[in-house]
Amino acid sequence: MTAVPTPEPKSAPVERQGRDWLTIFSRYGALIFLVVLCVIFGILSPAFLTSVNIFNVLRQVSIYGLLAIGMTFVILTGGIDLSVGSVLALSGLVGAAVAKGSTGLLTGAAAGEGSGAPVLVSVLVAIGVGLIAGWIQGLGVAKLKVPAFIVTLGGLSVFRGAALVFSSGQPISAFPPEYRWWGQGMIGPVPVPVLVFLFFAVVAGIVLRYTKYGRRIYAVGGNQQAARLSGLNVDRLILSVYVISGFFAGLSGFMLSSRLNSAEQVAGIGFELTVIAGVVIGGTGFLGGEGTIFGTVVGILLIGVLGNGLTLLNVSPYYQQIVIGLIIVFAVFFDQWAKRRRR
Repeated sequence: MTAVPTPEPKSAPVERQGRDWLTIFSRYGALIFLVVLCVIFGILSPAFLTSVNIFNVLRQVSIYGLLAIGMTFVILTGGIDLSVGSVLALSGLVGAAVAKGSTGLLTGAAAGEGSGAPVLVSVLVAIGVGLIAGWIQGLGVAKLKVPAFIVTLGGLSVFRGAALVFSSGQPISAFPPEYRWWGQGMIGPVPVPVLVFLFFAVVAGIVLRYTKYGRRIYAVGGNQQAARLSGLNVDRLILSVYVISGFFAGLSGFMLSSRLNSAEQVAGIGFELTVIAGVVIGGTGFLGGEGTIFGTVVGILLIGVLGNGLTLLNVSPYYQQIVIGLIIVFAVFFDQWAKRRRR
């Protein structure tokens, strides 16, 4: 008796196709959403797609973007840095004090009546403060094994307090033109902060994708124990990402003070939430080991476009915060759901 051949199930190709679409959307969902938002806001508000507004959005997100680059390195290892806003404020104040010729703790409006240091020195000092702050917190996480959330939450308070003590609660303002140029200047039609942001985004993207250091960062985030057993110095790598985050916080402090022509102890309050949101929305997993700088850039642009578009439509900032918060929750939920589906 001849056996009747059993037809192969057709569910496998369909399931594979579904997973392919899921993979594409999980990788490029933020970019797709960004394009859709631009189209919608362009239709609803004619002012949205003007060159003036586009460069205004790019200038606004450039500071967040610099912080987000450093945050990407941290989250890729499975960590988090809640102190970036406070480090930004302290770094900006110290760099500004050097630019104004101040020494020691500041006393009100009398800060910096002498001859100030060159702009390059101010930049290096601001970055140096950020590096030290990142190194201290990295030691706490890598060597003392204190959870990153606790270390950087403490850093958020400590460095904000240090900024208040250093400045005596007073801003430092009225910088020379060469200082302000870094935040307000243009090279052709493009604002200088945008070019600085894009430059470091490209450099960071190359480091993560094409260097041994970048591959080691992904390895640590993917599985710390496996990375340690393979011979990687996990503690040193974890320490390094907090130093990198501190570098970008220091640089952002200088850039923000030059843009506003003022360094203030309240600068950067709440920045950490926006930065983390941009990184997560861009596809960097909270558990580490997955994400790209390109995704971070897209995520930060998405938040900037969303805020700008809602403002042009006269939507209250209070509602904007609700929308951004919901997007963060959805992004994290979708990331976890997509990972479970791909297994």
